[in-house]
Amino acid sequence: MSLRFHTGGESHGRGGLAILEGLPKGLALDLDFINVQLARRQRGYGRSGRQGIEQDRVEVLGGSRGGHSLEAPLLLWIPNRDSTIEDREQLASPRPGHADLAGCLRHGDRDIRANLERASARETAARVAAGAVAQLLLRRLGCEVLGHVVGIGGVAVPGEPGEGLDSGEALAEARGRVEASDFGVRDPAVEAAMRARIDEARGLGDSVGGQIEVVATGLPAGLGSFAQWDARLDGRLAQALLSIPAIKSFEIGLGKEVGERLGSEIHDPILPASAPADPAMEPGLAGTLPQRSSNRAGGLEAGISNGQPLVLRCSMKPIATIRRGLPSVDLETGEAVEAAYERSDVCAVPAAALVAEAMTALVLAQAALEIFGGASLEAFLQTAQAHGDRMARILGRGGERA
Repeated sequence: MSLRFHTGGESHGRGGLAILEGLPKGLALDLDFINVQLARRQRGYGRSGRQGIEQDRVEVLGGSRGGHSLEAPLLLWIPNRDSTIEDREQLASPRPGHADLAGCLRHGDRDIRANLERASARETAARVAAGAVAQLLLRRLGCEVLGHVVGIGGVAVPGEPGEGLDSGEALAEARGRVEASDFGVRDPAVEAAMRARIDEARGLGDSVGGQIEVVATGLPAGLGSFAQWDARLDGRLAQALLSIPAIKSFEIGLGKEVGERLGSEIHDPILPASAPADPAMEPGLAGTLPQRSSNRAGGLEAGISNGQPLVLRCSMKPIATIRRGLPSVDLETGEAVEAAYERSDVCAVPAAALVAEAMTALVLAQAALEIFGGASLEAFLQTAQAHGDRMARILGRGGERA
């Protein structure tokens, strides 16, 4: 069984639709959790007035009965209050960094509005709803996923990748702080500097980007594959996160630093189950599996999850629509003009962190369903448990050998 999802809808259309196909029967659909995730996507210091108009709430249009999934396509609908697509005026000059010109070049016309309406990050509301359902499935496996901000406009949150987020308990505690922050950060000490940086950009009619981290704990080992290039979990995660509007780079674990160190400095030692491991690292199944003294690989080796916390980072460019107006051309006359302006955020990094969390959850849930399968939630969980038991039996200290 494989999980697939699609989204539909335009920024100022009637709403956004997410279609999730491949869920096992019997998953409880916690609409309160989905709506909390949708609300998180709308929050954040530096957002535009659009967030004061919309009040995103999910409606289930199909694929459920009695609040549980049916092993049928799950249809999630998020209506728009600002549904003015037919009345909005055409833009004459494309905005650098947006889909405006690239879309016109693709279609061979001057219809900027047709491009920006679908390319808008408003589409990510549907992704977040779908990702929340994926998180509900992962939680049944004991897996938690959290996206949080580690930098805005050059103001960085101190700490190494994944630092302090090595267990489900640590992730749950961090989630509370992230959700309470207008900047999506774990460390409130950086908030004043981030606020000042966003205010400075707003005063200049400009925008700022930043850096995002996603961590997943409790992820079963063995997800993904090295058998084909498109089955590798690292590549699938990269595509998912780079598909988020304005995301321009992606890293796993130490990221680009692996190209600057010796091999002995970047690979994670494998220790016997009886050997003392770094106390910060979460033990393996029943404490019997071989352990690791570090997690520089970020939880992935050879395109497969290795039982360590998954640690991903990505960078978001500043929003392309800015008040100060960048050089552009009038597509009708060809004359030099300033780029058009539409209502836009000064900073949307906290929202993008939530979208990155959702996209990571979707890829991980897809990978889990591929290896554990099952037409029902019960069958899915039984296979997952048997997988873990076999690993502990074959690889555990003193266990039987294959």
